[in-house]
Amino acid sequence: MGLTQHHPFDPLSGDEITAAVEAIRKYQSGQLLFNAVTLHEPRKKEMLRWLEHPSDGNKPARIADVTVILPDGAVYDGLVDLKTRKVQKWEKLDGLQPIVEEIMRKDPKVIEQCEISGIPKSDMHKVYCDPWTIGYDERFGSNIRLQQALMYYRPDPDTFQYQYPLDFCPIYDGAKKAIIHIDTPSVRRPLSKQKAIDYTPRYINENGGYRKDIKPINITQPEGVSFTMNGRVLSWQNFKFHIGFNYKEGIVLNHITFTDKGIERPIFYRLSLSEMVVPYGAPEHPHQRKHAFDLGEYGAGYMANSLALGCDCKGVIHYLDAEFAARDGSIRTIKNAICIHEEDNGILFKHTDFRDDSVTVTRARKLIVQQIFTAANYEYACQWVFHQDGTIQPEIKLTGILNTYALNEGEEAGPWGTEVYPQVNAHNHQHLFCLRVNPMIDGVNNTVNMVDTVASEAPVGSPQNKYGNAFYAKKTKLRTSGQAKTDYNGATSRTWEMVNENKLHPYSKKPASYKLVSREVPGLLPKEGSLVWKRAGFARHAVHVTPYRDDELWAAGRHVPQTSGEPSQGLPEWIAEGTASTENTDIVLWHTFGVTHIPAPEDFPIMPVEPMTLLLRPRNFFTNNPCMDVPPSYSITPTQVAEKKGALDQSDKDKIV
Repeated sequence: MGLTQHHPFDPLSGDEITAAVEAIRKYQSGQLLFNAVTLHEPRKKEMLRWLEHPSDGNKPARIADVTVILPDGAVYDGLVDLKTRKVQKWEKLDGLQPIVEEIMRKDPKVIEQCEISGIPKSDMHKVYCDPWTIGYDERFGSNIRLQQALMYYRPDPDTFQYQYPLDFCPIYDGAKKAIIHIDTPSVRRPLSKQKAIDYTPRYINENGGYRKDIKPINITQPEGVSFTMNGRVLSWQNFKFHIGFNYKEGIVLNHITFTDKGIERPIFYRLSLSEMVVPYGAPEHPHQRKHAFDLGEYGAGYMANSLALGCDCKGVIHYLDAEFAARDGSIRTIKNAICIHEEDNGILFKHTDFRDDSVTVTRARKLIVQQIFTAANYEYACQWVFHQDGTIQPEIKLTGILNTYALNEGEEAGPWGTEVYPQVNAHNHQHLFCLRVNPMIDGVNNTVNMVDTVASEAPVGSPQNKYGNAFYAKKTKLRTSGQAKTDYNGATSRTWEMVNENKLHPYSKKPASYKLVSREVPGLLPKEGSLVWKRAGFARHAVHVTPYRDDELWAAGRHVPQTSGEPSQGLPEWIAEGTASTENTDIVLWHTFGVTHIPAPEDFPIMPVEPMTLLLRPRNFFTNNPCMDVPPSYSITPTQVAEKKGALDQSDKDKIV
C-alpha cells in the first residue's frame, strides 16, 4: 500500500496510522492497546531546510510516534518510519500508566454504597460516573493503572447528572478490571430529593418558555471567504500558516508568516496549547486528587467535538476532520473537528478631523480557527484569532456544567464552595492553561524582555523629571532560563516581548518584536508542597523561557497520568539549575494564564461562556500601520467636504455617491 504525499507538518492520515499499527504488531506480539499514534514532528533543523528549499528533495521523513499498552499492563513508546515500515525505537516506560475509562455499575461494593445513599439496586442503570485519572495517591503508587470515579445519579435520561452528585468515590484498577477501594467521607450525604433543574427545551418550555423578543441576525458572504487553503496551509490577509492537529494539544499552528510589502517574514515556528490543569480548592479527602490535566491525561484532540453535530460559527465555514487510532488500532474519525471562518470585527481604525469634518473609518474582520472539546462536565472552545494588523489572539471560552458534590439538607458549603442549587455544592477551582510559543521573529535567534511601565526614578524637580510626570517602559532582558521564571504584575502593566536583536527598526531603532499582552494571569493557589504544586510545575510562574529542544512540547511532561510530582516533570525538569542561555538563540516561551472560578448560582445548571483572551502583537515590526490598505467603509477628504463632493461609501459597493 503506497502512502499519499503529505506536508511534513500534516497530521498522520488514516493510511499512515494503519501502517504504523501494522508495523508495531509485527514487531511486538500479543493483544496490544494503542493509547496514541500521532505524528513525530520533524526535527526543526531539517524542517527549516525544507521550508527554505522545498523543491530540493530534502523533505523530512514521516515518522509515527506510538504509545502502546501490552497485555501485562506495561507501557511502551515507539517510533515507526512510515516509508520503510520499520520500528526505530521501542522503549519500556516504568511507573507510567495510560488513560482508562470504565463504567462500574455492576460492582457489589458500588451497589452497596448507592443503597447507603438512597438508590435502590434496581436503579443502578441511572447511576453514572465521570472517570478521572487519580492524579496521584500515595496509598497506591504509580505502578498500577488507576481511575477515580466521580459518581452521579440521573433519575431521568433527559436531565443531567451533575445536580445529583453522590458522596463516595470508587477507585478502579484497569489491569484487574475491578474496584479496589471506595473513599467515603466522614459525614455521609445521602441522595438529594430536590426537584430537577435543567437547560433543555423540555424544561424551559415547562417553566415559562423561551423569550420571544430575539430577531434574526443573518450572516452572508455572497462571494465566499477571503482565505484560501492549499492542503492544510491557510493564507489570509498577508498571514500564512499550517494547521496541524494531534491527540493531546488539538490545534497546532506551524510556520506562521506575514507578507510585508511583498516580503514573507517569519513570526512563529509553532504555537499550541501545551497543557492545562484544573485544581479544586476543597480540603476534604479525596478532593485533593481533583486537579485534572485535561490535555496530558485525556487529550484535547481525543475529546474534540464533531462540529457536524452543532457549530456556533456563522457564514461560510471550512472544516477539517481529525483521524486517530482507536484502542484496537482501527481508525477513528472526528468529522469537522476544526472550523475556520471569518467574522466582522467592528472598527479597524477611524479618525474624524474636528476642524473640517473629514473622516475615514475602516471596518475590521478577523479569521478564527477553532476547536471545541468536552472534558466530562466542562466545554472549552479554543480559538486562534487572526487580525488584519498582524495581531494573533489566542482565546479560550469556558462553558458547560460545574463539577459538583453533595450537601446534606441544611449543611453549609463553607468557604471552599458555593451551594448553587439546593444540596448541590460547586467547589472553588482554577483553570490554568499553558501556551507554548516558539518565536521566529525574522529568524530563529530571539530573546525575551520583560517590560514594566514605571515612573521615572528621578525625583520631582530634578533636571530629568522637573515636573514629576515622567514614566517609561523598563526592559529586563531574560538571559537565562532561571532568570526567566517571572510573574505578572498588574501595577506595572507587565508584558513580555520576543525580540530579534539582530533586526532593528529603521525609525525607532528598536528590535523587531512580538509582544505578549496577557492580563488574566492568576497564580497557582494550592501551596508549595501540595500534590498539584508538585505535579503542575509549569503553573508556578506566569512565564518560563527555555532553549528550544525538539521533543520538549508538553509543559507537564510527555506522560502525565499518575505522576507523583517527585521529581516534577516537564518545565521544572528541563530548566533544572536554570543556567541555560536564552539570549539571542532559538527559544520557547511558556505562558500560564487562566481564571480562578468561585462558582455562583448564575453558573448553574449550565454556565454562560466565560472568555479568556491574550494577544501576540507586533511592535517595531512594521514600518507603519500594516492594514492601511484595507478599503475604508467610509471616507471623505477635506477637499470633498469643502466642495460638497461625494464620499467613498463601502455600503454602496465602493461607488462614489
